Formats: sequence, C-alpha cells, structure tokens
Amino acid sequence: MKPRVFSAMQPTSDSLQLGNYLGALVHWVKLQDTHDAIYGVVDLHALTVAPDPAVLRARTRRTAAQFLAGGVDPTRSIVFCQSHVPEHAELAWLLSTFTGFGEAGRMTQFKDKSAKVGESGTNVGLFTYPVLMAADILLYDTNVVPVGEDQRQHLELSRDLAQRLNARFGEGTVVVPEPHIVKETAKIYDLQEPTKKMSKSAVSPKGTIEVLDDPKKVAKNIRSAVTDTGDVIAFDREAKPGVSNLLTIYSAIDGRSVDQLVAEYEGKMYGHLKSDLADVVVEFLTPFHDAAMEWIESPDRLDSVLEDGAARATAIARPTLERLYDKVGLLAPMHGR
Repeated sequence: MKPRVFSAMQPTSDSLQLGNYLGALVHWVKLQDTHDAIYGVVDLHALTVAPDPAVLRARTRRTAAQFLAGGVDPTRSIVFCQSHVPEHAELAWLLSTFTGFGEAGRMTQFKDKSAKVGESGTNVGLFTYPVLMAADILLYDTNVVPVGEDQRQHLELSRDLAQRLNARFGEGTVVVPEPHIVKETAKIYDLQEPTKKMSKSAVSPKGTIEVLDDPKKVAKNIRSAVTDTGDVIAFDREAKPGVSNLLTIYSAIDGRSVDQLVAEYEGKMYGHLKSDLADVVVEFLTPFHDAAMEWIESPDRLDSVLEDGAARATAIARPTLERLYDKVGLLAPMHGR
C-alpha cells in the first residue's frame, strides 16, 4: 500500500500563477509515482469570500482543468470537487465539536483576513475554515499533506484534532497526517515588487505570471519586470531582489543552477536576461496553456472526470465518516429498513 497524499486548491482566480504551478502542481504530479494521490478543488472554502455564483462555477472548472493540464492523471489519482462529496461538510461539523473557540481564534490566517475585511465582512465560515480543512485531510486517512509555511498552522490543527480523537476513542480512530515539505521549491516573487511573494492578490497585474494568460502578455510582464541599480547580473536577494527573482524563475524552469546562469550572462545587460527569460517562460507554459484550454472548452468531458473522482473519493470518505459517527455515539442509519 502506498502512503496517501491529499492536497487541494481553492478556485479563487481564473488562472494559477507561476508560483502556484512550480510550488505545488509540479510536485503533485511527481507524488503520483510514490503515493496514493487525492487532489481536490475546494469550492466550499471559496464561499468564505462571497464569490459571484457564475464566476465560482467557471473558476472551479478552470482550476480542475489546470490540474489535468499540468500532468495530474485521473486514472492514477482522484481529482474531484469538494462540494460533490458532502462528507467533507459533515465531518467538519463533527470536528468543530472537538475544536476550542480560542484554538480556532488563534489561527493567523483568520486574524489576517478578518483584519482586511473588517467585522462586517467576516463570516463564521472564515472562522471555521481550518476545521473544514482538517476534515478535508482526515476524511481520507491521509498520511502526508504537501504544505507551504502559510498553511503549516492549519495542518497542525488537523494533527491536534486527530490526536485528540485517538486519545479519546482509541489509537487508529483516525490517521495523524504528516507534513510534506518540499524544501527545494523555488520561491517566486512579484515582478513589480520583488521583495513580496508572487500572489493572486498582487497590487499590479503586471507583477504576476498567470499560467493561462496569453503568451504575449506573459512575455510583456517579464520584459517590464523591475530590476535593480547597476548593470551587473548577479544573485543577491538583499541588494538585487529584482534580478535575483528573474534568475530564480529562469533556474526553476530551465534546470540550470543560478550560478551557471550568472556565468552565462556575465558582461550582458538586464535586457538580455529579461528577453531570454520571456522566451523560456512562454515556451514552457504554451503546452500547458493549450492543454488547459482544451479541457475548459470541453466542459462535459471535464465534468465526467470530476464525477468519477467524486465517486471514488466518496468510496473512501463514507466509511471514514461512518467509523467516526459510530465512535462518537451516533445511531447508525437504517438504510431503508
């Protein structure tokens, strides 16, 4: 039996940006070789920001399409939509009864997001978001979860809840998940503000590389990227954040080390680096873009993959939920008797 990995993304934008792609999706594809992989589009989480219904539906499909275009194979992995497996919401309620109010309130993402939107824009779903995330993970007896530093606290809550259940109802009640940290992941920064991480919430759209953007726009954003004073191409995160970011992106896609790239561009200008990088990124992303658009333009085919994935996910999720319902003392359903 392979260890099970679970990971997911919210459908909160029309396109992944390059940091998502290199930092998550590339590694999801590799994990298919060594793990029993389950990958979800967590649309219930996206409801915490009150999305337009039509936009949410479109983005859910676009997100799933990008999983598939990036190399997630639905014959080797489960690819599904969270809302298609109601056991996620059911387990979240059960876990909420084991979560302390203060414990949930200490989650840094809740503090950050609620501070941005204010009290009037803060909903209970945002507060209990980490509990639903714990349900996503524990529902599948997940062994490992790929996480970045920004999600580590939420995974720790999942681990705490799993240990709490096992302490009360016996070891093996649920699997305690472990973090899977990919240490070699390149951190990609904003092209216009290279001291900040590239993000979907970037101030300027010119600062991001969205993988489903028109290749001409991608190339234009790279060619207009902020560089630094001086004219020497060198890697120095403090003194030359702009050039260092371009070298990091180049290395992550091209495969050569930053030192090799610095040696190659010795005596050349920033413009040479940006022009060459634009060509490299466009060549890298074009097949992905084309494959994703094929899925997006074939919604029936995409929905069929999600339907199959939901059925396979439910076959794992339902027994887990029934096991936990029995442990906490709920009556078993009569199943028509």
